[in-house]
Amino acid sequence: MPVLTYQQSDTRSGGQGLLMTMCLAVLLVQVDTSVVNLATRAIGEALHAGVMGLQWVLDAYNIAYAALLLTGGLLADLYGRRLLFLYGTAVFTGGSLLCAAAPDVAVLIAARAVAGAGAALLLPASLSIIRVAWSDERSRNRALGVWGACNGLAFVVGPTAGGALVDFFGWRSVFLIAVPLGLLAFGCALRVVVESRDPAGRRFDALGQTWGAVTLVAVALAGIEAGRNRAAAAAALLAASIALLLFLLTERRRGSSALVPLDLFNRRRFVGVLAATAAMTFGMYGVLFLVPLSWQANGVLPAGTAGLGLLPMAVVFFGLSNYSGRLAERVGARTMISGGTAMIGLGLYVIALTSAGTPVSLAETGLVMTGIGMGLNTGPLFGVAVAAVPAARSGNAASLINVARMIGATLGVAVLGSAFALANSGAWGLRIAMALGGTVQLIGAGAAWQALRR
Repeated sequence: MPVLTYQQSDTRSGGQGLLMTMCLAVLLVQVDTSVVNLATRAIGEALHAGVMGLQWVLDAYNIAYAALLLTGGLLADLYGRRLLFLYGTAVFTGGSLLCAAAPDVAVLIAARAVAGAGAALLLPASLSIIRVAWSDERSRNRALGVWGACNGLAFVVGPTAGGALVDFFGWRSVFLIAVPLGLLAFGCALRVVVESRDPAGRRFDALGQTWGAVTLVAVALAGIEAGRNRAAAAAALLAASIALLLFLLTERRRGSSALVPLDLFNRRRFVGVLAATAAMTFGMYGVLFLVPLSWQANGVLPAGTAGLGLLPMAVVFFGLSNYSGRLAERVGARTMISGGTAMIGLGLYVIALTSAGTPVSLAETGLVMTGIGMGLNTGPLFGVAVAAVPAARSGNAASLINVARMIGATLGVAVLGSAFALANSGAWGLRIAMALGGTVQLIGAGAAWQALRR
């Protein structure tokens, strides 16, 4: 039996406070991810860390996040979405504080893993809370549009704030900034979030969690190693395939009490948005990785200016996401999701027409088109995903769509980065990678159009 199911309107002060709290939490996590990238050089100099150590500063977060993502959604449904949101915020904030105080790179890597574990509890709980709090589809889509816009805002704030913090206050400030924000999110959640849970006869699935975690960690490791150790990447993909098979066999035996009930994948609309989400992040993270890298490698723009070159895309993403819920009411989520994903693909094709990102004006046109596509489809993607399953399974849905995001992002960086490297990281490398990424976007758009038909 559910402890409490409640409905709030996005026009009431209580609903606004709740939405602000959920947005603050997702902004906290996403900004933290982007600002750390700008602090790696300073961290390496201060802690005498080499390239591999710095890579693990970034990767420890991703691996911990991947390992616990499925569990975070299930625990929210079983023991309380508010409780898991509070736990996740506290763990993330504590991990950030440990990062800021780290005396050496080993402690920093461990603290980053703690922060990743907190994010794995926090993000699925926040999306699940929105699903339960706004039971009306129209108001929920508007709330998710604003929530999704925070991903775009993170791209606006992250690079600019990260550079300024490192320059003026040192690398530890990049982690310290998360502490007051985390405390604010925690305090707001105590006041405005009403507890809800729906165990519905389920229980913690330790074996499913083990094989699910091994699968996701192996996928993440394959992406991490693809550009530097192909043998290790291939071994990780093999391990991921075996673990996935064992995971599916385990979940099939457990039926409705599984960590991830397999009957969720009988829902055509849900599977469609998972595919579109993975396609979106495949292209988006490939662009974020390769375009600034090409600018810098070919002497087009220096590091600081290359970061600012991504700003128009981020601004468009953020601005349009705020209105995606209202637009979806007019033209339909199917059109928004498919059209947005296709727009990202067209943006990547435009970037493929450049020569190592030049002329910059043409590259910026492609980046803005990519931002438009992300702004159109991010909110509706989350809206359809959580609406396609019963409210009792909202934690599962929230976890799975974030799994799709992570897998798409990891494979996008790995596959497109490898295509770029095979062409000697030059102009043709960027063209091939962007054309491949654009093709994946169009395939995802077509799959979403088919899956989301009434």
